[in-house]
Amino acid sequence: MTSWGLSATILAPVDDILRFVAYHLEAGAKRLFIYLDDDNTAAFALLKAHPKVRPTLCNDAYWNGKRPKKHQVRQTHNATHAYNRCLDVDWLIHMDVDEFLVSQQPVSDILAAQPQDAKIARIRPMEQLSGDGTTFKAFIPNGPDRARIVANLYPTYGAYIKGGFLSHLAGKCFARSGLQDIRVQIHNVFQSGEMLKGAETTAGIDLAHCHAKSWDSWHAAYRYRLEKGSYRSELSPNRPRDKGGVSMHELFQIIESEAGEAGLRAFFDEVCTDTPVLREKLGKHGLLKHVNLDLNTTLTKHFPDYRP
Repeated sequence: MTSWGLSATILAPVDDILRFVAYHLEAGAKRLFIYLDDDNTAAFALLKAHPKVRPTLCNDAYWNGKRPKKHQVRQTHNATHAYNRCLDVDWLIHMDVDEFLVSQQPVSDILAAQPQDAKIARIRPMEQLSGDGTTFKAFIPNGPDRARIVANLYPTYGAYIKGGFLSHLAGKCFARSGLQDIRVQIHNVFQSGEMLKGAETTAGIDLAHCHAKSWDSWHAAYRYRLEKGSYRSELSPNRPRDKGGVSMHELFQIIESEAGEAGLRAFFDEVCTDTPVLREKLGKHGLLKHVNLDLNTTLTKHFPDYRP
């Protein structure tokens, strides 16, 4: 039977860490390499007790006093480190704590069906809408219709949002284990310095990305993302600048300069909020997805002695 695992570098409350781990244990993960990006000894102890989890405290001793400043660099280091440890699984994927693999059939079956010469299996995202947590907007494949669809969905801001998503479109990649000279980056896998290529998406499985669960949680993370995360200034615009493209960083700066926090809230309401209007539009384009992650149930099952 094809086996799989995941790695994650996590800076989050214990509850969120355990829900993430429990969900993927229930989904069939054989091994989870969890790198705790702070000295979270409480989470470490709970994870260490589980036979399928390999937690690591990324403290000063781990980094030998040379902790990289950028979390993206730490993620790449840890994901590559985990790949070189994954001797007992056939496939390994690097993910974030707000991402969840969703499939109708076992993940192991989907991976088993991949071509024998496939080195990666790319899993495209679907992005959660702010509401009860069960509604997602699907990934729109790149092509001539994408811009038109996004403009229809989001009449004010669609022209500035790549694919209609606040966060990444690239998704995450499973890498087949046992390959030599591998470096795992956040969205891609490299071998001997060359990015591994494969099918653009893996049928039957999605990466549910809970990027904007609520206005409060999104707004709380906004400043960090703007300065250091997924909206940072170094990232590329949604389309070439000579065609009017701007980056998410620039877009948010424009919104703030013109309308402040009220402008940000208007943006959030149009792009992120689960409304009947947006549901209807997504449905007409075949982009509406409903998923109940049921994180509390899997938490209780796999960590029965933990009390949130």
